[in-house]
Amino acid sequence: MIQHLRSFLLIFTLLFAWNLSSGQIKNDTIHTVYVVKTIDEYQQQVVLNPNMELVNLIDVINGLKLDIRYATTNNFTKQQIYTSPLAFLRKPAALALEQVQDSLRKLNLGLIIFDAYRPYSATVKFYEIIKDTRFVADPKVGSKHNRGCAVDVALYDLKTGEIVPMPTEFDDFSEKAGAYYPNLPKIVLYNRSLLSGIMQAFGFTIYPDEWWHFDYQNWKEYPLMDIPFNELKMKNEK
Repeated sequence: MIQHLRSFLLIFTLLFAWNLSSGQIKNDTIHTVYVVKTIDEYQQQVVLNPNMELVNLIDVINGLKLDIRYATTNNFTKQQIYTSPLAFLRKPAALALEQVQDSLRKLNLGLIIFDAYRPYSATVKFYEIIKDTRFVADPKVGSKHNRGCAVDVALYDLKTGEIVPMPTEFDDFSEKAGAYYPNLPKIVLYNRSLLSGIMQAFGFTIYPDEWWHFDYQNWKEYPLMDIPFNELKMKNEK
């Protein structure tokens, strides 16, 4: 009996290895990361640690502009990924971003948000479309966006409401999107440096391949999330 069991396990292991190597089982679809998937689990975490709260940014930051591209077809996927054009961040990150906005206001500038918290399921979809991990996160590890600790931003002029000159459009995959790409007009270099400097002054770090992407400090303290926007909005309104 034991010998038969050993034979069965050996055959199963060999078949699994063959399927994996032949592409019948795709390794990049096997995810073992911990992801919070229910509003109840999320709420329990907030009770234990109020910093876990995902704050609706438009509710707490005056003068903030939203241009949530993934709630439209105007993004690299050419698909509407989000059901609602909303932006959430963990409470400490939201408060830090409020300080950024207050500081920019003195320069007659404000923040425009392209993306903030991103449900994990959206990260999986992005990776299915483009597997370049310079620009999309590998679902095996998830994104800092999934943790509510990353934000994609640009600057806009408070008087005109227009975005100031920046290196590229949002979600540009060229080398010009790099946070340190040098061959740009002086005004663009100035605006990029201003954005990067003020974000870093309040606890954010810039992602080297994307001038618009900033991660909040201590992001490792927050779990990956896959809670839909409408559930978070309803919970915040109660």
